[in-house]
Amino acid sequence: GEVVYQGTIQGAVAAERSVTGAFLAGRGGAGGGDGAPAARRAGTGTLGIRGASLHNLRGLDADLPLGALVGVCGVSGSGKSTLVEGILVPALLRRLGRGVEEKEGALGALAGAEGLAEAVLVDQSPIGRSPRSNPATYAGAWTPIRKAFAGTADARARRFSASTFSFNSPGGRCERCEGAGHETLEMQFLADVFVPCPECGGKRFRPEVLRVRLRGRSVDEVLRMTVEEALGFFEGEEGALRGLRPLAEVGLGYLRLGQPGTTLSGGEAQRLKLAAHLGGGKEKGGTLFVLDEPTTGLHAADVRVLLRALHGLVDRGHSVLVVEHNVDVLRSCDFLLELGPEGGDRGGRVVASGTPEDIARAATLTGRALVIGTEPGSLSSPGR
Repeated sequence: GEVVYQGTIQGAVAAERSVTGAFLAGRGGAGGGDGAPAARRAGTGTLGIRGASLHNLRGLDADLPLGALVGVCGVSGSGKSTLVEGILVPALLRRLGRGVEEKEGALGALAGAEGLAEAVLVDQSPIGRSPRSNPATYAGAWTPIRKAFAGTADARARRFSASTFSFNSPGGRCERCEGAGHETLEMQFLADVFVPCPECGGKRFRPEVLRVRLRGRSVDEVLRMTVEEALGFFEGEEGALRGLRPLAEVGLGYLRLGQPGTTLSGGEAQRLKLAAHLGGGKEKGGTLFVLDEPTTGLHAADVRVLLRALHGLVDRGHSVLVVEHNVDVLRSCDFLLELGPEGGDRGGRVVASGTPEDIARAATLTGRALVIGTEPGSLSSPGR
């Protein structure tokens, strides 16, 4: 919430506290410390797409390596999301027994799917429609935290169990708001208004539950902690840390544990879902994670954190497929598939495929962007 710099671009480059200035100067680019391997991964298998035909795709064939970070790129409207979300994901889920309906005639054949145990679309849809959903519950950290509260001397003396510290269950929660911490005022033709509960003051729990202290903090005070604060507070509590660490790993250390899921941006919701898979053990071995433009709304420093998490998934034996425009992400991929050459009816074809170096040598629209502005300190950009 502080102004760290204001002034000219040249001044930002020299400002020590400006994270943005460091990236403008080439000192913080994704090429350093982003978790990318020293060499491009060759992959552990191949996912073969044959005869993809939907919207502007007309009989498209493509081979994507598994066990690698793969980027699908190209200008807007070139068919990236159509190929990945409209054709590939439904086809994979259908073959994995999910009962998802495929569009008739959209895919001729799909080879190599037997090399996957699961496919997960990590999109930017909200994590829940209710304000009760929050980062701590979604990432799996709240259950061990409740157990830690139940294990205190105060809780045992009052015969409180872990469920007493759940705001979703009767017993310890405030019954006036049923643990929501607020009351909803329906405004008919306007958006609903949320006001703090007049009985608990937004603290969600009964007074006797709030009097229980874990290392000097009440359950309400813990819910108001940021992820970074909670990591220090719960040092040594491996159960809680297992759910909290991935939140920091994907750049969500600033979120408060009890922050309503309805207040998260699309990008935050997407990274929260990714963190749940990183820490919750939800994914099976050999999972394909699919993300559509995960860098939307992210600062360059956040992109570096996200890349570290994506490469971490691949290092754990999974496959990651991203639809992206961000040049730093594309440079960090093991393999790129570029669609185009333009958008709409003038797109829908494979323009080039291979490593980022292969795409750069092909001098496609993406290839030219991959080699622009790579010199440290360069403030130039295409079209200026």
